[in-house]
Amino acid sequence: MIPRYLMITMSVFLSVGCAVNATAASQAVPTKTIERYADGRPAAPYRMEAKDQGVVFRHGQGPNQCDYLGARDIWVWRYADTYYMHYDGAGPKGWLACLATSKDLEHWDAQGPVLDFGEADRNDSASASYGTTFFDGQRWHMFYLGTPHTTPAPDYIPAFPYLTMKAEGATPTGPWTKRYDVTPFRVKPNSYYAGCASPGHIVRQGDEYLMLFSASTDTPILRTLSLARTRDLNGPWTLAAEPLLPPTEQVENSSLYFEKTSKTWFMFTNHVGIKDGLEYTDAIWVYWSQDVTHWNPAHKAVVLDWHNCTWSKHIIGLPSVVPLDQRLAIFYDGQSAAQIPPGVKSHMNRDIGLAWLNLPLQAPSD
Repeated sequence: MIPRYLMITMSVFLSVGCAVNATAASQAVPTKTIERYADGRPAAPYRMEAKDQGVVFRHGQGPNQCDYLGARDIWVWRYADTYYMHYDGAGPKGWLACLATSKDLEHWDAQGPVLDFGEADRNDSASASYGTTFFDGQRWHMFYLGTPHTTPAPDYIPAFPYLTMKAEGATPTGPWTKRYDVTPFRVKPNSYYAGCASPGHIVRQGDEYLMLFSASTDTPILRTLSLARTRDLNGPWTLAAEPLLPPTEQVENSSLYFEKTSKTWFMFTNHVGIKDGLEYTDAIWVYWSQDVTHWNPAHKAVVLDWHNCTWSKHIIGLPSVVPLDQRLAIFYDGQSAAQIPPGVKSHMNRDIGLAWLNLPLQAPSD
């Protein structure tokens, strides 16, 4: 997640040219249009254009006003014949991980928060949000974002440090028991994860678990993805000495899809752009690699941005992907305001959208 307080610079955002339409939803092509950033942050040289369906979940549906100020930061997964979605519900006391369920990915029933705030001395006292899940065959594990800091009422936007915390349950709906005795990992001063070390997608390889977690410095804020390893989901994780991508990429949050036909990993993430001095999530990008532990920053494409999103023409937030038949569903959050709301208000009143890519996915070649 983009840091929840306002980040102001004097850089200006520039857009050059027109959008390029891919001939198929999963086809990436060299783009004639690159979103240029005057502060020098890199742009994606390809487009892999998703077909946007629009909003499928609006904030304000959850019980007891749990998401009346916004619904965003999604994690979607399937178990048996049901789809589950954790999302950050902005409620009366702050942001909590909430649950919605679906049978078809398009119609969702809001169930309410699955986590509560920690006590005043806990690291999740101000927010317990963005809960990614992993099923080990016996127990469900949730790794969630905790922080003791937020902006003032009524928005209560989570602020640094972003910490990875642990909960577990017997079913995909919980109930979730927080494991305060487990410390997966923490931020580290003067490192590439000094401000943020928050959870991401987990895959198992052999007897080892790999997590692609979000990392960022604190001053200035440079965002990237990195690799954590463990052999025990109830133990500590070892963080890579260097990130998977240069922090100048300004990306955060991970959702993986493995294309069996080409043995290629596709890593979906949200990019943070800048416009009129305001940093905000402006696009979903995808990187591709045949090795989940190594990624080339040049191998990236724009999946969804203002060119092909039908309803959110500025903000395109955190992606979560799940396959359905011959398509890949891409969930994201956005905001339908005609102009980006000023300051921290750009983080509020989000809704959840759905876009699609055709399968199999194909990485571009020059």
